Amino acid sequence: MLHLCPAGLQMTIYLTFPVAMFWIANQAEWFEDYVIQRKRELWPPEKEDQRRELEEFKERIRKQREEKLLRAAQQGP
Repeated sequence: MLHLCPAGLQMTIYLTFPVAMFWIANQAEWFEDYVIQRKRELWPPEKEDQRRELEEFKERIRKQREEKLLRAAQQGP
């Protein structure tokens, strides 16, 4: 088998690469510039009225399910 690098150099590269990637990814400026900004582009912040409508919808669905379960329990065995 052909080895291009001595074993010590190869192991150093294997260990250095992930450490360097973690170090770069954990830099606050990089994280803000690339990750947070991209997240805001993909999922813009919700508007207050949209959030309120969603909460009201969830509450209506929950009440409907509770009423259905209550009717099923009253008609039960």
